[in-house]
Amino acid sequence: MTEEERLKIEEGIIQMLKTVFDPEIPVDIYSLGLVYKIDLKDDGVVDIDMTLTAPNCPMADFIFEDVRQKVESVEGVTAANVQLVFEPEWDVRMMTDEAKLELGML
Repeated sequence: MTEEERLKIEEGIIQMLKTVFDPEIPVDIYSLGLVYKIDLKDDGVVDIDMTLTAPNCPMADFIFEDVRQKVESVEGVTAANVQLVFEPEWDVRMMTDEAKLELGML
C-alpha cells in the first residue's frame, strides 16, 4: 500500500466515522473525541480504539456495530476491529469546537 493509498483510505475511514452518532447526542463520535486510535495495516485491516461518553451506555453494541459496518464499507478496508477502551477517560475537553458549539457548550 502506497502512502497516497493509505491517506485516501484513512480519510475515508474518518469520513465514515463522522456518520456514526450516539442516538442520544446529535454529534458524531469522531467530533465528540470518542475515537482514540485508527491503525490501518498494510493488508487493509483497521484497528480502532474508542470509548463512550458513559461506561454503561445502553447503545454501545449498536454504536460499535455501526462503526464496524461503515468502516468496512470504505474501499481498501478488508476488516475493522473495534475495541472499547476506557483509558484515557473521556471528558468534554476531547470534543472539537464544532461539537461543543453544536451542544451549546461554547
